[in-house]
Amino acid sequence: MTEHRTFNWPQPLEGQKPRIWYGGDYNPDQWPEEVWDEDIELMKKAGVNLVSVAIFSWAKLEPEEGVYDFDWLDRVIDKLGKAGIAVDLATGTASPPMWLTQAHPEILWVDYRGDVCQPGARQHWRATSPVFLDYALNLCRKMAEHYKDNPYVVSWHVSNEYGCHNRFDYSEDAERAFQKWCEKRYGTIDAVNDAWGTAFWAQRMNNFSEIIPPRFIGDGNFMNPGKLLDWKRFSSDALLDFYRSERDALLEITPGKPQTTNFMVSAGGTGLDYDKWGYDVDFVSNDHYFTPGEAHLDELAYSASLTDGIARKNPWFLMEHSTSAVNWRPINYRVEPGELVRDSLAHLAMGADAICYFQWRQSKAGAEKWHSSMVPHAGADSQIFRDVCELGADLGKLADEGLLDTKLVKSKIAVVFDYESQWATEHTATPTQEVRHWTEPLTWFRALADNGLTADVVPVRGPWDQYEAVVLPSLTILSEETSRRVREYVANGGKLFVTYYTGLVDEKDHVWLGGYPGSIRDVVGVRIEEFAAMGDDFPGAMDHLDLTNGAVAHDFADVITSVADTAHVVASFKADKWTGFDGAPAVTVNDFGDGKAAYVGARLGREGLAKTLPALLEELGIETPAGDDRGEVLRVERADATDENHFVFLFNRTHEVAVVDVEGEPLVASLAQVNESEHTAAIRPNGVLVVKL
Repeated sequence: MTEHRTFNWPQPLEGQKPRIWYGGDYNPDQWPEEVWDEDIELMKKAGVNLVSVAIFSWAKLEPEEGVYDFDWLDRVIDKLGKAGIAVDLATGTASPPMWLTQAHPEILWVDYRGDVCQPGARQHWRATSPVFLDYALNLCRKMAEHYKDNPYVVSWHVSNEYGCHNRFDYSEDAERAFQKWCEKRYGTIDAVNDAWGTAFWAQRMNNFSEIIPPRFIGDGNFMNPGKLLDWKRFSSDALLDFYRSERDALLEITPGKPQTTNFMVSAGGTGLDYDKWGYDVDFVSNDHYFTPGEAHLDELAYSASLTDGIARKNPWFLMEHSTSAVNWRPINYRVEPGELVRDSLAHLAMGADAICYFQWRQSKAGAEKWHSSMVPHAGADSQIFRDVCELGADLGKLADEGLLDTKLVKSKIAVVFDYESQWATEHTATPTQEVRHWTEPLTWFRALADNGLTADVVPVRGPWDQYEAVVLPSLTILSEETSRRVREYVANGGKLFVTYYTGLVDEKDHVWLGGYPGSIRDVVGVRIEEFAAMGDDFPGAMDHLDLTNGAVAHDFADVITSVADTAHVVASFKADKWTGFDGAPAVTVNDFGDGKAAYVGARLGREGLAKTLPALLEELGIETPAGDDRGEVLRVERADATDENHFVFLFNRTHEVAVVDVEGEPLVASLAQVNESEHTAAIRPNGVLVVKL
C-alpha cells in the first residue's frame, strides 16, 4: 500500500476566518434564476458558508459534444462568493448526458446476465470504458481551465458516490481489465489457479485470456469464492483508477487545489474498500443516511467513527446526510424531533469539520423530489428550516470556542473493521448465511457503549495495534501480515477480544488448517473443530444456546474441543446432553506473552455481549465508568494536543430523560436543560449537550 496523500483541507475565502464548513448540495440549474437570490439570502440566514455545485450538471455544462456553457455557473458562483459562500465545485461527470450515450452506447455497464443498463437514471457508465474516460477527462480539464483562478472555488468534488449504481460491470471492457488486474496482482496464471483453488470443479485456466468475470452460472449454483473475492477487489480498484484519472487531470491544471470524492461509509455500506480509497484523497468526505429505529444514533456514531478511522484522525467532511426522510427506502421515515441537530453534532463529535446535506432546496420534480432538504417544499417557514438555522448558530459558536483546533480523542479500545472480510462472508456457500462480518463490529460498538465505553472503529490496515485493547469481531480473513500484527500485539502486552468466525481463512480465502481460528489458535488458547449453525427452519432445530452467565447465543456457535493450559473458561454453554454442548466452553481468556486474549465463541448479540463484557473487561484490566446509568449516554470527546481546548459531547441513547453531571461550560444544549446550581443536566430523548472543559 502506498502512502496517504498529504492532507489538504479547503481554506476559507479571502478575508474570512476558518469556520466549520456548513451547507449542502446546491442545484441552481433546477430552478429559475430569480430563485437564486432568495436562496442566497436564506443561506446567509442559516449560517451556510459552503455549497457543492454542478454534481449532475454535465448535460447543461456540455449540451452538445464540444459545446460548453459555463455562463450560468459563472453567475451562480459569483453570487455565492460575493455573499461569503464558498464553492465545492463538482466535475459534473457523475452521469453522462443523453447525447453521449446515444453516440456511444458502448459506455453503458452490463449486468451479470448480460443486460445493458440503459440511460434514464444516473451513473450508467462503466469504469473500464476508455471511451467514457476520454469524455470525462475532457470535461474535467475544461472545468479546471475555466475555474483555475476563481477565488470562490475552494475544492474539487470529483464525480459523486462512485459505485453507488455501477459497482459491478460484466462487459467485455471489464473482462479485459479484470485479466490485466489479475496479471498485475499474481504475475502468472499458475498463481491465479492456486489463489482461486481451480483444481476444484475442473476450473483450471491455461492463460489470462481464459479469465472471465463471474457472470450468471445458473440459479442455485456456487461461484468460485476466491474468484468472487478478487472480482470485488478488482471492481473497487477499477472505480478507484477512474477516480485517480479524473483527480490527476484536475491537479495538472490546478495543483494544490484540495480534492475529494464522497464515500458512502455506513455499518452496512461495504461496496468499495473505502479505507484503500482514503489513501488517494486530499481529505476524506462521506455521505451517511440514518438507519431508522432504535439503532439510529449508535449506527451513526459507529459509521462516523469508522470514517474518522479511514481519515486517520484528520478532519473529515460530512458531504451528505438528510434533514429528515429520504426517498429510496420502501418506507421513508422522518427524523424525530431533535434528531436533525443531534445527528449533525454526532458527526461533528466524531471528527467531522464540515456538516453538509443533500440538498439545499427540495426538488419539485425528478426522482428525488420526496427527499428532504434544508429548505423543504413548505419553504423557510418550516420546522426543518428553523432547525437548520439553529444548527448553523451552534456550529458558529463551537467554531468560535476553538473546536476546529481539536480532533476526536483516541479511545482506549479499537473495534476492527475489514471490507474484505465482509466480501468473503457474502458468498452463498458458507457455514451459515446468517453471519455477515459487518454486523458484529456494530454489535460490539453498541455493547461497549452499554458498558460506558465509546470505542474507535479502525480499519484493519489502520493503527489498531496502538490501542490499549482491540476487538477482532468476525474478522473472517486474517492475512499473514494481520496475523503477525495480532501475535506481536498480544505478546507485547495487548488486550485482545476475538469472536467466532475470525481467522477462518487467509487473504486468498484459503482455510487456515489445523483447527480454527487458524493462524492465531495459540494466541486465543482454544481449538475449534467445527461449527454449530443455528436456526428454526425445521421442527426441533437448535435455534439458541444458553450460557452460564445469562447470555443467549443465536445463529452460530463454535465447537471448542480443547482449551490451552494457559487459558481458563469464563462462561460455558447450558444445553441438553444430546446436543453435545452442555458444559462446553463458550467464553475464555488466555495468557499469551505479556498480554491476554479473550475469545467469545458464539453470536451473543448486543444484549448477550453487554452481559458478558463486564467480566471480560475486568479480566483484561480495562476500567469502565461507574454507575448503573453508564450506558444511557454516549460520551464523545474532542481535544487539541495541549488540552487547552477540550470538548465533551453527551448524547442521550434512550427514550427517557437522562440526568448527567456537568463539568465545564455548557455551550450547546439541544433538548437539554442545565441546572447550573447542581452542576447537572437533564437530556431529553434525541437531545445532546456540548460542554467545554
